[in-house]
Amino acid sequence: MKLVSPGEAAANSNDIPAEAGEEFVRIGEMAKKYGVTLRTLRFYEDKGLLNPKRDGSTRLYTRRDKARLKLILLGRKVGFSLRDVKQMMDLYDPTGSNTKQLRLALDKSEKQLARLQKQRALIEDAINELSNSMTVVRHMLTERAVPQASAAG
Repeated sequence: MKLVSPGEAAANSNDIPAEAGEEFVRIGEMAKKYGVTLRTLRFYEDKGLLNPKRDGSTRLYTRRDKARLKLILLGRKVGFSLRDVKQMMDLYDPTGSNTKQLRLALDKSEKQLARLQKQRALIEDAINELSNSMTVVRHMLTERAVPQASAAG
C-alpha cells in the first residue's frame, strides 16, 4: 500500500506500507482529479458507494474507489439516482460473469433512455413555444416602433 500525492516522493516517511504495490490517493487529490468536492466524496462514502481505507482520520482511495467514482459520476451524468448506481455496482463480482449486474444495468439504462427521450421531446416543445412567442413579441415591437418614428418626423 503506497500513498502517492503530487509533490510527494514515494519514499516519504508518512507513506503507508505497500500491499501488493497498490497506490492510494488522499481525498483532496481524488476530489481535484474528478472535479468533485470533499463533501461529495464523504457523502458517497456515507451512502456506501465508496469505501476508502483509513490511516487515522486520513481517507486513502484505492484504484477500486477511483473506478467506482467514475461509475457514480457517469451514472449521475446520465440521470441515474444514487440508489440505482449503488444497486448496479453492488452486483459486481470480480470472480463471476456478472450477468445479473449487466442485465440490471441494461434494464435501468433502457428505462432511463426512455425518460431522457421524453424529456428531450418536452424541451423541444418548450423551445418551439418560446421561439414562437418571441417572434410574436418582436413583431409587436416592430409594429409599435414604426408609428412612433413617423410621429417624431
